[in-house]
Amino acid sequence: MKIFLTLITVLCFVFDCIAEEPVQIGSRRELFIDKALIKRTSGQLSLRLHSPTPRETVMVYDAPWEGNATTYHCIFKDGDRYRMYYLTRNLSYQNKQLHVKAHRFCLVESNDGIHWKRPNLGTHEFEGSTNNNIVLTPEDAERFNARLGAPAIFRDDNPKTAPDARYKTFISSKSPIGMIPMKSADGINWFPMSDTPVITFGAFDSMNLGFWDSERKEYRAYWRYFTEGTTNDKEWKPAGVRAIRTGTSTDFITWESTADLKYQNNIKTEMYENIIHPYHRAPHLKIGFPVRYVDRAGASSLTDPSGGDRVDAKRVAEWPRSLKALPDFEHRKIRSSLSERYGTALTEGLLISSRDGVNFHRWEEAFLRPGAERPGSWYYGQQFIAWHAVETPSALEGAPNELSLYATEGDWLGEGKTLRRFTLRLDGFVSAHASAKGGELITRPFVFDGSQLSLNYATSAAGSVWVELQDGRGRPMPGYKLSDCDELFGDTVDRIVAWQGKTDVSSAIGKTVRLRFWLRDADVYSFQFQK
Repeated sequence: MKIFLTLITVLCFVFDCIAEEPVQIGSRRELFIDKALIKRTSGQLSLRLHSPTPRETVMVYDAPWEGNATTYHCIFKDGDRYRMYYLTRNLSYQNKQLHVKAHRFCLVESNDGIHWKRPNLGTHEFEGSTNNNIVLTPEDAERFNARLGAPAIFRDDNPKTAPDARYKTFISSKSPIGMIPMKSADGINWFPMSDTPVITFGAFDSMNLGFWDSERKEYRAYWRYFTEGTTNDKEWKPAGVRAIRTGTSTDFITWESTADLKYQNNIKTEMYENIIHPYHRAPHLKIGFPVRYVDRAGASSLTDPSGGDRVDAKRVAEWPRSLKALPDFEHRKIRSSLSERYGTALTEGLLISSRDGVNFHRWEEAFLRPGAERPGSWYYGQQFIAWHAVETPSALEGAPNELSLYATEGDWLGEGKTLRRFTLRLDGFVSAHASAKGGELITRPFVFDGSQLSLNYATSAAGSVWVELQDGRGRPMPGYKLSDCDELFGDTVDRIVAWQGKTDVSSAIGKTVRLRFWLRDADVYSFQFQK
């Protein structure tokens, strides 16, 4: 009987190895940002989400045309400079009403992603002067029966794009509501690509974005919708959950394959924005930083236009003790007098990733928490992460480049708003992590193209990483056993693995293989077979 059971176990393992279709990874970089390439783990090993480290304030929005509610940032590397676009607006509280002054879209530039300057564009007048960095105004949008909305500008790297359409974005049409594609040769002067909206099925009351997907050779767009209710130019009664929708196009005009984003679990989560973009070091991965919206007082999830959701002293007294202990309590009450959720809702950054643009792995743990309690923090409107994580020089002399992310701070109805920079190591969103007791990870079968295996990893002084190259059935390949591996320790984004001094793995090119990792007090972030 024991022999029979053993035989069954062995056969099941072999069948599992044979039946599984190998993933074609070529020489692309693979991150442990999800479980797509993980077959099994054992011991003290798990995937660990890493939060960005707060750095300096990079922008203080104190120009007279910027207002106190600057938001919807998009940042990208454009040649040898960085560009950042952002939406300005001013919010004020008058006669128990929230008043929003003109939205403008502005541009700042940087040589390093850290120090930013407002260029004098001279294209739009403000209070009698064109000495400003204004790119788009509400008047620009009005000419196209549109409102400015929240444009997400990107540089179009489609090799077939026309010179006058090198930069693209969407603005929001009024009737019907939807997205009108815009183009520009320089990112400053803009022209419509269509007289009517090209995407109309959604709410579009957040950052609506598109980009060129170099891996799939198509454009992809993401935009806001609500799972229930009505959101059109005749009636605005959103209900249900704030969610995200996507579609694809070959020309940025005709959109198809519309789909609602799907996640690995059924947890209903209110999400603002989406901030999805191909990761520049692994463009087959789409990584996003949506904002999670959480109401801590049980207020209505959506604003009552009649003002019926405003608070009174009795309602404030019912707030949770921790909510009343958060910073700026008096100001929080003022915000709630407009709509309760303005004072009781909190926002923070999440991490999502996808390999097909529709099915996403969403980490339910916060990626960017509100952080230490301080004036202007723990509010609805904090930690809205800018579109794109960009590579910037490290502050440590001699250290490799790092990723910079940027998130909003400020009290929303105060005197101004700021933008703070955060950093991660390259590929450092998630790691395969093992404690000092050690743990093991075995990948799914794959086929690669390259002559050397490079790892992005970090260990303690006593920690270690070992790697084994296996065949498709999980058997160690001769000369590439775990016992053959030269011990790896240190903290590097690019270290070549060696087995008894041998680094060449080209004999396994085109074959179905697996990787076995053994870690002790270590993190592995990514691997790549380099040519």
